Amino acid sequence: MLCPDAVPPTRLSGVSEDPAWVAPEGSWASSAARRRNMQAIRSRDTKPEKLLRRLVHARGLRYRVGARPLPDLRRTADLVFGPTKVAVFVDGCYWHGCPDHYVPPKTNPGYWSEKVLGNMKRDRDTDQRLKDAGWLVLRFWEHEPAEDCALQVCEAVADRKARQGGASA
Repeated sequence: MLCPDAVPPTRLSGVSEDPAWVAPEGSWASSAARRRNMQAIRSRDTKPEKLLRRLVHARGLRYRVGARPLPDLRRTADLVFGPTKVAVFVDGCYWHGCPDHYVPPKTNPGYWSEKVLGNMKRDRDTDQRLKDAGWLVLRFWEHEPAEDCALQVCEAVADRKARQGGASA
């Protein structure tokens, strides 16, 4: 039985409405619901990645998934073609600052805008380090047609394979 002064709990937005919820120390979360939502976002095996992988695989190419192109660099590419030194990245529009689709956040904008800017800087640094090591870097946005991306990947790998064959003959 409820006390006469007790207010029944509401379930409109789940735990985020709980006034007793406190973000863990150092957390970026503005609410429990936001924290759960952001933690559920995949960093690999996204739908655009899986579709691209399926199309490239269907064309006969084999690759490594989520691998480090350079062992001493703590960054992974979505598809890695080691023998031909081709690294493929499928970037999410929000997380990597797509010029067409990125919308600045309304909640905690200072943190998230800085986070996306840091991702963009890291992407450019990764590109440069891989290029310096002789890799070809292909980056696609998640909204780009997967068929077009797969075609570009296949052409790039075939071109590099042909160059390697011609150089060693």
